[in-house]
Amino acid sequence: MQRTISLEPGKYYHLYTRGNNKETLFRQHDNYHYFLQLYRKHVTPYTDTFAYCLLPNHVHFLVRIKEEDALRKKSIVDDSNTLVSVQRQLGHLLNAYAKTINNRYERVGRLFQHRFGRKEVTSEAYFTRLVYYIHFNPQHHSLIKDFRNWPYSSYHSILSNSKTVLQREEVLAWFGGRESYKQFHEGNAAGLESIAPIIEEDEL
Repeated sequence: MQRTISLEPGKYYHLYTRGNNKETLFRQHDNYHYFLQLYRKHVTPYTDTFAYCLLPNHVHFLVRIKEEDALRKKSIVDDSNTLVSVQRQLGHLLNAYAKTINNRYERVGRLFQHRFGRKEVTSEAYFTRLVYYIHFNPQHHSLIKDFRNWPYSSYHSILSNSKTVLQREEVLAWFGGRESYKQFHEGNAAGLESIAPIIEEDEL
């Protein structure tokens, strides 16, 4: 079982969760986009997001929790300041999505097996390999022959010049630039082999 660790300001984490009993979370194309809309509403104000991938029955995000100043919420009642709980915001995301899916598809019961699991990312090597692992996940699970064709990940957004909430320039800098990012993804299967056992022992 995944050991619960606190989400601390300024630290990097791999966040993940899956459907209850591996149930499908995203039945239609617009379900994926709705989940990301809720993520932007509930989570992105308090985190920096570097990579993500949504798969039919599970999701991955690589984030950094913002510093305390960005997490402080001014009380409208008095002058006290409190820190926003990112864990609670993640819960709001899952609850809002589950409520909509249950209503839309006339289902009842728990949609997600558990709240977001998390593992701290503590090195540059872990960071780059985790980005690759997250993007490669659809191919890893035999959902598609080439992960680059999966439409519900951040792989192409990192390479694009279009507006994004992702920390695009920082991701590219970690890899040493755009071409190095592409080359790492195109030919670094060893990166997956070295990190997959660490990730998957508790994840899915």
